[in-house]
Amino acid sequence: MERVIIFDTTLRDGEQAAGGTLNIQEKLEIARQLERLRVDVIEAGFPISSPGDFEAVSLIAREVRTPIICGLARAHPGDIDRAWAAVKEAEHPRIHVFLSASDIHRLYQLKKSREEILQTSHDMVARAKKYVDDVEFSPMDASRTEPEYIYQILETVIDAGATTLNIPDTVGYAIPDEFGGLIGGILKNVPNIHRAIVSVHCHNDLGLAVANSLESLKRGVRQVECTINGIGERAGNASLEEIVMAIKTRGDFFNLTTNVDTRQIYRASRLVSELTGFPVQPNKAIVGANAFRHESGIHQDGVIKMPITYEIMDPRTVGIPASSLVLGKLSGRHAFKERLAELGYSLSEEDFNRAFSAFKELADKKKEVTNKDIESLVAEEQRTVSETYHLDRVQVSCGDRGIPTAAVRLIAPDGQVLADAALGTGPVDAVYKAINRLVGVSNVLTEFSVKSVTEGIDAIGEVLIRIESDGITYTGRGADTDVIVASGKAYMNALNRLLAAKKAAT
Repeated sequence: MERVIIFDTTLRDGEQAAGGTLNIQEKLEIARQLERLRVDVIEAGFPISSPGDFEAVSLIAREVRTPIICGLARAHPGDIDRAWAAVKEAEHPRIHVFLSASDIHRLYQLKKSREEILQTSHDMVARAKKYVDDVEFSPMDASRTEPEYIYQILETVIDAGATTLNIPDTVGYAIPDEFGGLIGGILKNVPNIHRAIVSVHCHNDLGLAVANSLESLKRGVRQVECTINGIGERAGNASLEEIVMAIKTRGDFFNLTTNVDTRQIYRASRLVSELTGFPVQPNKAIVGANAFRHESGIHQDGVIKMPITYEIMDPRTVGIPASSLVLGKLSGRHAFKERLAELGYSLSEEDFNRAFSAFKELADKKKEVTNKDIESLVAEEQRTVSETYHLDRVQVSCGDRGIPTAAVRLIAPDGQVLADAALGTGPVDAVYKAINRLVGVSNVLTEFSVKSVTEGIDAIGEVLIRIESDGITYTGRGADTDVIVASGKAYMNALNRLLAAKKAAT
């Protein structure tokens, strides 16, 4: 079987999703998980876009050694120089140059002639080639560009040294048969195409990103650009887990393979969801909560007798544990460690001890502790480790006849204990006002949502919030069996991210 190169752009295009900003350490954590997932290429960021993104790409280039580490650059000399500076310490560096090709972009955004775009494409690929052998080029908005002009651009950039040619459906406009025709035309009409790998980058505006990507593989593409959970600009990108599992499950049809360790998919999905604050919808293919659940009696009967009757994939192949071991307050360290391993967590001794203590505390409140409870618990502990201010105590008084009041106690970075109280329109509002009086960072709450992690009245409540400060959105998450406490934790998580970003900018 021929191998498909999996190019993950979660840290670049994925992070462009509104509200999905990641800090440097969060980017590194995701990059390490992508390395465990065994993706071939990590597009770590857009180095020219900000000092923080440059630092993140540089750090990933130094720390993550197995995959190709790629930096994105516009077809500008400064972008290319900056991208090289960011990826030069990578074991396998790549520079990805892009320039708009469609008449729509050319006339209304770039205001350049076709000849100017051809010349700039050639010159900037040649500039990147002086730094690194591995150069990728993307004619942006290719799906709305006259095919003959795309052929010209690709022939030109191959001559200049491009080794990967990426065909983007930038605005998710293409229909599979139409997009496949474009790919077929490229492979037939670009005379030097044999000197490069052809790639695709599909967006999901019409819900066709995965379909277009798979059609391209049928037509001869051998690199696919995608993101974990399909996150990204607007409606998102092609979903890595859907593409990889389609190739794996339908090997009879595609006769292709990937290098991905599919058992790491679920862990990667949960990590990206946790750090970006974007929940995975229950009916999401491969990694959604309902992906391997069966409600119909007919389906349940079939699965009990033979799973393949209604499950085309074994959930364990994507890292979803099938263990029926029940954890509770009498469970020991070994059982808890085994369950963590099944869920894809490998914790240091210190982190494990902290997580086990939190598990025991939770088990005293709940009869049974589920996998989702454990995932939420570990995520909550990891959020606590990276905080500036720690929420130590929360106490509220509320009711339909009283004035909602909250008292909070924080632990400051220097260990000082801070306490204050406030009135609000409700208990959560009062908690947030009390925290604001202590932290003193101006911000606006733009989103607040709460959901239960599992069923039952004793379920953990998970709160997601977004706050905005100086035009930048920060996401916070918190979990607790008390939703008011969870709300306080989520707000502190968002504030700590805001404070960390401000500190990094000074």
